[in-house]
Order: sequence, then structure tokens, then C-alpha cells
Amino acid sequence: MSDSVQMPALGESVTEGTVTRWLKNEGDRVEVDEPLLEVSTDKVDTEVPSPFAGVLEKILVQEDETVEVGAELAVIGSGEGGGDSAPAQDEQPAEQEQAPEPAQQEQPAEQEQPSQQEVAQEAQQQSASGSSGSGEGQKVQMPALGESVTEGTVTRWLKSEGEQVEVDEPLLEVSTDKVDTEVPSPYAGVLSKILVQEDETVEVGTDLAVIGGESGGGSASATEEAPQGAEEQAKEAEQPSEQRAEQHQGAATSTVPSEEAAPAPSEPKQAEQPKAEQQQTPPQEASTTPAPERPSAAETAKTSYVTPIVRKLAKDKGVDLDSLQGTGVGGRIRKEDVLAAAEKAQQQAAPAPAAAPAAKAPSIPEVSPLRGTTEKMSRLRKVIAKRMIESLDTSAQLTTVIEVDVTRIAKLRAQAKNSFQEREGVKLTYLPFFIKAATEALKAHPALNASIDGDQIVYHGEENIGIAVDTPRGLLVPVIKEAGDLTIAGISKRVADLAARTRDNKVTPDELGGSTFTITNLGSNGALFDTPIINQPEVAILGLGAIVKRPVVVTDADGNETIGIRSMVYLPLTYDHRLVDGADAGRFMQTIKKRLEEGAFEAELGL
Repeated sequence: MSDSVQMPALGESVTEGTVTRWLKNEGDRVEVDEPLLEVSTDKVDTEVPSPFAGVLEKILVQEDETVEVGAELAVIGSGEGGGDSAPAQDEQPAEQEQAPEPAQQEQPAEQEQPSQQEVAQEAQQQSASGSSGSGEGQKVQMPALGESVTEGTVTRWLKSEGEQVEVDEPLLEVSTDKVDTEVPSPYAGVLSKILVQEDETVEVGTDLAVIGGESGGGSASATEEAPQGAEEQAKEAEQPSEQRAEQHQGAATSTVPSEEAAPAPSEPKQAEQPKAEQQQTPPQEASTTPAPERPSAAETAKTSYVTPIVRKLAKDKGVDLDSLQGTGVGGRIRKEDVLAAAEKAQQQAAPAPAAAPAAKAPSIPEVSPLRGTTEKMSRLRKVIAKRMIESLDTSAQLTTVIEVDVTRIAKLRAQAKNSFQEREGVKLTYLPFFIKAATEALKAHPALNASIDGDQIVYHGEENIGIAVDTPRGLLVPVIKEAGDLTIAGISKRVADLAARTRDNKVTPDELGGSTFTITNLGSNGALFDTPIINQPEVAILGLGAIVKRPVVVTDADGNETIGIRSMVYLPLTYDHRLVDGADAGRFMQTIKKRLEEGAFEAELGL
């Protein structure tokens, strides 16, 4: 009998996916929930686990092919060893008949039977999908990660069944169409049961796990009895105290994976070893039993889940993930680990400064590891490319540029930046001044804060400003909602918060949509001006060039002209000529110019 593996639905708005890499070859054996292939969509790269066990008979969709959700990807047959987990479940009734009464569990000769029963039940629970929790406890539900998000995918559990979890401690990772985030635990207690397995997609409000209740404690105690029953059969002639010592020694040195299913009676030592005994050693054998070796950095990196974002960042920085020791929960490698390793490698590679250099060394940039290589375009980069082309095909775009003297603003900022940071908790940059001036101008010129819907013009009633943010994944545009009602301090806080969370991939999907006008800071890398592309369905985008000091002609109050050193900036505005005429764009830009050159922001800065 053969089973068909289909392209899963990785989000409500996702209709297709691209096979980026097959993790198994035709003829390979694959188990249930074992990673089978990698799939990429518009906003997420993820591994797809096998829904069946057996032999991968045929791959129907090759790498780099894009197919719709529900399309057949591969065929998995039963193979020689059977195609599913039914044998492990069939053994359960026989093992349950051998289970003794609770009063008999204290007898050494019969401890093996209940341990086999518990292990078989645990294997059955791990292979079951979507089962509901048992016993009392508090249920953790799939949170709503955005107004338009109706479902999410569990990418990784950060805690295992039987582990203690505290309130707000990271419990699992969830992926949606636009964001990958950690979900903190709303309760404190023992994680009794996991109801939704990794890589499963469920709707918002679905029960994910149960915290607390009797099932958590019972599971732990049953696991602790398993190795004792296994060692009892091999050491039944010895005294009970010697048996216990041998059990602890076996638990400390065991390397049997805890994911194995229930063992046959002839293999008692294959039972799962409990974490509690792996970490504890009786005092009387401290001098004879060697302590368990800590896993190496390479072993931790290979067994820990690494998100696609961290994997791409490591590739861009030239960092070997196998050499890293993760600082996240369970040894998980985070973005901070990759950045720290890259900085350390750069410091080690940098030549030591000479004590007395004869001449200044030239500033030669470091050669990129991508030089001379070829790599596949990421899914997000494909989306950005597609939308840029669509924007140019949709609207008639024209760019106008003005020059603004921001010397007064530069003086105000220098005068107020220290007290502002102490009072507001964020740095005072130039960007909030431009956003403030732009929102005031949008209120006076609504044609720049509009959109075209068929043959109708929609003039928006609020100024939602999108700010372009450069991230390791690519260019993203979080939105400051109702920016026209905020002060300089309010805008500064929102900009700092959104930019930081966007770079850390913690921004919500609702914060990445709904903009009515976009501002992009072109001068962050020294560019004087650019011709930005409109973010559809908006009709305009404003660029901010680098602020530089230049000699310019200055006219005083009496009309006398002199040459002075002033802080100057170019402001390019790209607008949709279908709706906005050149005169409209010019009047809008002159409104911004007048407001900025006046520099009357003392009241908002507390001066």
C-alpha cells in the first residue's frame, strides 16, 4: 500500500509553495514526523515532516518547482518493514495484559511489565496527532498574532512533556504568513501534554498544550520506573541497594534516544532513560562513576532547530553553525549567537595596528564570501522583486527633488538630544522631524495621502506612515498608525520600537500593512538622493537624503546675501502622475520645506 504526500497549506493567504530541497532520496526509509523536504512560500521557509512511515518510492515534484497547495509531492510505500506505526500500537494490548496491579509495582521481579506498558503508551501518544489532553490543567491556545491572521504553524516546542515552565517563559515557536515568533507560557506548572505537534497548522484558539493537572506528574513517575524495571531483570540476584546504584550508573551513561518506541521484552535496555536520572549521581558512587560528557558545540548545533532567518544570516556572515554553542532555550542557536561569532571572527582576522606606521593604511573593504558564487534567490527577495515590477507597471511614476536647509533643526537637536533621551528614553534623530512635517503637509494636501480604486479616488482620513527598514531578510515596511496625531516624542518612540522589532523579526503582521504614505531614509548610507519606487496602493513616497554641510548663499532680513556653511538635505518625492500633477507635488514639497526651515519645534522638545 502506498500513501501520497501533498503540498501543505502554510497559511490562509498562501496558495502555492516551492520545493527548495529534498531531505530524503528515492529508496530511503522515512519515519512519521521525520523531516522529508523543505518548502518555501512568500513569507516563510520551513521543513515539511513526513505524514507516513515507509520507503520513499517516488519524488513527483523536483527541487525549485512551484506547485499549488494540495498537489502531490511524493509517494511513500510500506516497504519491507511496514509502512506505519501500527505494530507499535498492536503491542500495547499484550503488554497491558501483563501489567501488574499498582500494589505489585514495588516487587523487583515484576517492575519490568509496568515500565513496558508506560513506554508503549508514551510511544502511542507521540505518534497520535491532534489528540486532546487528559486530566485537569490549564490549556494553552494558539494566540491571535494579527487581525488578519486566522491560523499558525507550530515550528518548534521549546519545552518537553514533563518539564516545569514558568509564566512568560518561552514555550514554543509559531510561524504565520508574515512573522515567526516565540509564544510565552501564560501559566506556571508542569507541561502535562502537547496537543499539537511541530509543523502542524491549526486555527487561532486551538488548544496547543495542557499545563498542570495529574497527567504531568504521573508521566514523570512512570518514566522514572522504566530503567529500574529494565535493570531489575539483569540484576535480580543482587541486593536492592546495589540494583539502584547500577540503575543510576546505566542512566548516567546511556545514549539511547528518548524518541524510540516501546521495546520488545527481549531488549529491556532500549527503554527511554529519564532526564532526572541522567543528571543525578548517588553520593556513594561519585568517585567511581564518570560524569556524563557535555555535548559538543557541533552536536548541539546539529540537533537544535535553526530558523531559516538565522541560517541565512549565518551564510551571509560566513559563520559555521556547527561551531556555535547556542544560548537559546535547549541550546537553540539565535541570531545574536551568529552576530557575536561573526564579530569575533572579524576581530581575529583584523591585523594588529602597527606601533609606528610610516603611512596610513588604505581602507580596503573585506572580500565578501559571496564573491564568485551562485545562490538561489530567497522567497522574500522574489516577492520584493515582483512587487517592484508591479508598482512600475501599475502607476505612472515621476520624481521631483527639492533642497532644504535644516540648520535650525540641527541646532535644536544638538541642544535638546541629551535631555530628550533622559526624559523620553529614546534617542532624538532627524527622522521624527521629517515625519512630523510630512504628516502636517499631508493634511493640507490630501491628494498625496490617497489611493486609486478603479475609477474612484479614496482620500484617507488618517496619516499612516510606512518607514522602510533594512533587515537581514530584506526590505520591510512597518507602519506608524495615525502618525498625524503624534508629537515628536511619540513619533520617536514608535520609530525606535518598530525598527528594532522589525530587525529582530518580532513585528506583527498588522504592523506591516495599512500604510497610506511611505518615507524611506536614503541618507543612512550617505546617498544624497534617489528615485524611490511607490509602495502600492499608495500614490507617493518621500525619500530623505544625507544631511551634509555645504557653502550656500544666505539672505538676511535686510536682503543682504552672504555665503555661509549650512546643513543641507535633498528630498526626492516619487508620485503617481495618474492622480498627482507636478504642481500638486511642488506645493506639497514647499509646505514641507517651509516647516523644516522654520524649525519651530521648541515647544515639543521642551526648550
